[in-house]
Amino acid sequence: MFDLRVRLGAVLHIDAADRYRPTDGPMTLRVTGVRLVLNRPEREQWIWVEGTKVNPRHQRGDRTQVLVPTRLFAPKGAAQ
Repeated sequence: MFDLRVRLGAVLHIDAADRYRPTDGPMTLRVTGVRLVLNRPEREQWIWVEGTKVNPRHQRGDRTQVLVPTRLFAPKGAAQ
């Protein structure tokens, strides 16, 4: 089990290296949901984060889902 803390409406800056099979570079995402179903494509636990892309002018963009490792959301100082 892990401790996952994501606030709906939070804006996440996600590097391409922190996404599973990215087709583009880093992205900024305003979170609208999290699917609490773990996927394990490699050695880490990954979850789906749903949201709306935020473009460079801070305008709302396309809705999307990204697969990210749970370590991005672990509280500071938590054991991994």
